[in-house]
Amino acid sequence: MNRILYWFRNDLRLHDNEGFVRALENADQVLPVFVFDPRWFAAHSQLGFRRTSAFRANFLLESVADLRLSLRSRGADLIVRVGKPADVLAELAGEIGATAVYASKEITQEETTQETKLSTKLKPLNIDIELFWMSTLYHVRDLPFTISQLPDVFSKFRQQLEKKATIRPAFTPPTRIELVPNIDPGALPTLSALGFDDTDIRLILQPDARGTVPFSGGETVALTRLDRYLWQTDLIATYKETRNGLLGEDYSSKFSAWLATGCLSPRKIYEEVTRYETERVRNESTYWLIFELLWRDFFRFVALKFGTRIFKRSGIKHDLHRTYGRDENLFRKWTEGQTGIPFIDANMREMNATGFMSNRGRQNVASFLVNDLGLDWTWGAAYFESKLIDYDPCSNWGNWNYVAGVGNDPRQYSNGQPRYFNILSQALRYDEQGDYVKHWLPELTSVPNDQVHLVSNLTVQQQEAYGVVLGHDYSLPVVDPNKWVSTPP
Repeated sequence: MNRILYWFRNDLRLHDNEGFVRALENADQVLPVFVFDPRWFAAHSQLGFRRTSAFRANFLLESVADLRLSLRSRGADLIVRVGKPADVLAELAGEIGATAVYASKEITQEETTQETKLSTKLKPLNIDIELFWMSTLYHVRDLPFTISQLPDVFSKFRQQLEKKATIRPAFTPPTRIELVPNIDPGALPTLSALGFDDTDIRLILQPDARGTVPFSGGETVALTRLDRYLWQTDLIATYKETRNGLLGEDYSSKFSAWLATGCLSPRKIYEEVTRYETERVRNESTYWLIFELLWRDFFRFVALKFGTRIFKRSGIKHDLHRTYGRDENLFRKWTEGQTGIPFIDANMREMNATGFMSNRGRQNVASFLVNDLGLDWTWGAAYFESKLIDYDPCSNWGNWNYVAGVGNDPRQYSNGQPRYFNILSQALRYDEQGDYVKHWLPELTSVPNDQVHLVSNLTVQQQEAYGVVLGHDYSLPVVDPNKWVSTPP
């Protein structure tokens, strides 16, 4: 009996899952396994907060639960364990007499270290490990250049791919699966079992009513969201015009969380968008969604090219001359949304309360941390890693490299300076009436719209009139926001 253990990782789906399809093709019986690694939920070694917040942990639990239901509907099951993946998988593979372990190929250090450790443990058992590249729109083997020759600038990368490479078709989900018998499937761990306390769990059980993006994990919800965004509402047809929004569920696709856990395949999105273009409309907006998937690919290939450099302060540019402040009190004000800069604080409080922040918000709070506060960008990246439901290492750390001036920004190549956001200009452009700021900073509700982004300029009499005393009801600013008034955007 030929048996293959399939290790689900960040590919929590049955559609377009080459590794799982190959396992079913090559084996008489397959054992699907997911392993929760307790180290994912440990505290950051220096900064104290959890590496994975309750929001992201809950989304992962929901995604695994949905995958288990999908497998059960096809005559199989998902074996769930908690422990060190290499140890757990090697033991299970030996127990069932597996000929091989199949899994998706990951890119960044912690994940590839697990691959190496597993391979080492399987070797004495004479069990092969085979890894499949599945996380990108374009397959790594189809690139028109070697990874060592990956362009440093996104536009050149995109142009070469669009001219010289093709996207492989997505794999069809299986209909019937022969499961290795007599293996205890195990129970999904609870949040408390993963170390979360009552306060963390309350965030999940009693979500903040101000949150406007209902994220639930799993392939089923992901495919429903894809269908709704394209076919039911035609929202994709205006994506380019609305994507910089701040409030609401539909200003952008919100696919990122399901992409991060692999509940949704980028090729599935691509195929649905191209079908939409054929059957309904093709315009700048439909192209722009694919354009964003190309950015996602780019950061994955950047991580593959530069390895651990994406996690280091010197970044992929290996800039050893840049210095960063390490003021933990100032950093805490940033993390808690207590900087006294309304646009920054609103975005940070949204992320803390919901596990989500818009792309426009992320660019601004990152620039503010690096360029206005002068703090270590890796701290900001680590905080995003903890809080964001849609965290994935390549996109997160790649984007932070970019903003910090140690990454792939073409502006850096021309003037040597990091990308700088005029926070006031951005706030006035994307939240002109202050609706977003007031949504997340209710203490500023009575401040007139034309003054809310410069609330620190209110006189004592105005503060009394609007019911907001600076330094009491709302934080004093940690930087002088008036510097942005005369600075170009």
